Amino acid sequence: MEYGVVLFATDETIAPAALGPALEERGFESLFVPEHSHIPARRESPAPGGGDLPRHFHRTIDVFVTLAVVAATTSRLRLATGVALPAERDVIHTAKQVASLDLVSGGRAIFGVGVGWNREEAADHGIDPRRRGKVLDEKLAAMVRIWTEEQAEFHGEHVDFGPMYCWPKPVQRPHPPISVGGGSDAALRRLRDHGDAWLPDGFDVAEYRRVRSWLADEGRPDVPFTAFGADPGTLDPDGFNEVGVDRIAFWVDPGPEREVLTQLDAIAERWLR
Repeated sequence: MEYGVVLFATDETIAPAALGPALEERGFESLFVPEHSHIPARRESPAPGGGDLPRHFHRTIDVFVTLAVVAATTSRLRLATGVALPAERDVIHTAKQVASLDLVSGGRAIFGVGVGWNREEAADHGIDPRRRGKVLDEKLAAMVRIWTEEQAEFHGEHVDFGPMYCWPKPVQRPHPPISVGGGSDAALRRLRDHGDAWLPDGFDVAEYRRVRSWLADEGRPDVPFTAFGADPGTLDPDGFNEVGVDRIAFWVDPGPEREVLTQLDAIAERWLR
């Protein structure tokens, strides 16, 4: 079992240049950084978990800038978007950013993706919130072509470009793993059709077993699972090995350096020693 963390990077939290070495020193395998381009001031979408939206959602640093800094200050840590929102992003720029991160890190990038919960955020990017899943699916397919073909071309309903060259290509072959977040039927179909790994944000072993069986029936029996955003104080991993969970990514509360390091020490003492 590998162990990583999920941590919002903001202008008020531990600096990326300090975070990466701290994770490696304690034996963590990966860092997952969430993404929001902005939070609309007028919002009807409910906050994840209900209640008021925490402050850190409003103040995120760009995910690829964050991970590039972490890449420059580490040598082993896997560098993951957790999750990025490609439906809201330009597909060509995003493909280049993922490939560039993989190149400068020596092949350590993981591309965690999801549709996102904030419908107003998607709308501000010109995306019909009701169609953002279909937009995401096309953009993932298009990015794979950009990463794997010398002269890439894609013609779809939401993404359309003629033959083009786009470098660098990723170090990892055929491309950095696409880790799909979410447990809805649409998310699981996205995992089957476009994903290399699953990022479930629930921790029910029975559900993991159901999804594992379904993936096997769909011809995808060996998809890795990452238990995503787990509470290090309450998680019971009994049965995880049986259903093919190969990584636990623990939630770390965003905060100043001293507070984050204290949390990392506690997780490492309980889970990595």
